[in-house]
Amino acid sequence: MNEEDLKKLIEKYYNGLSTDEDEKALRAFFTVNDAPAGYETEKEIFRFYMEYADVPEPSADFEARIINAIGKSSGEKRSAKFRTLLVPVLSAAAGLLILAGSYFFFINRHETKDTFTDPQIAYAETMKILMDVSSQLNHGTSSLQPVGKINEMKVKSLESIKKSTVIIEKNLKSLGYLRNATEMKSASKE
Repeated sequence: MNEEDLKKLIEKYYNGLSTDEDEKALRAFFTVNDAPAGYETEKEIFRFYMEYADVPEPSADFEARIINAIGKSSGEKRSAKFRTLLVPVLSAAAGLLILAGSYFFFINRHETKDTFTDPQIAYAETMKILMDVSSQLNHGTSSLQPVGKINEMKVKSLESIKKSTVIIEKNLKSLGYLRNATEMKSASKE
């Protein structure tokens, strides 16, 4: 097959206009001959078709399985229809339960009444409760006193370190003067 015929057949193949004989000729050409330059991809395609050309025939119960699958899908449609009816009914029932529950909640709810008729007694009781709360809070902060002592010790330690640092700096300065003096003396001797 010359390159012009090959080009026409491949063009027909890619456009979907090739016949079975054209495709057989292409398969035969690419399996027997080396592909001309530029047709390596087509060679791989037709080799693949030759290797996997054997498509098995469907089994005898193929049609029965398809019909069963269609029947199952229609059964699923029925269950979907059942669900579409069930969801609104359950939603309405849930709404009724919420309404009934809120009715009983608001009917049986008692309002708090003022327990003291005398304002001085009410004030005394309020002060008693506030003092109790204050006492509890103070008791809670008393457990933090060791932390405060640790902070005080840290501050004292830093102050003593600072004092000793000042002393060491003064001594180093005097040693610096002494070193400078000895260097000057030794330089003058030379």
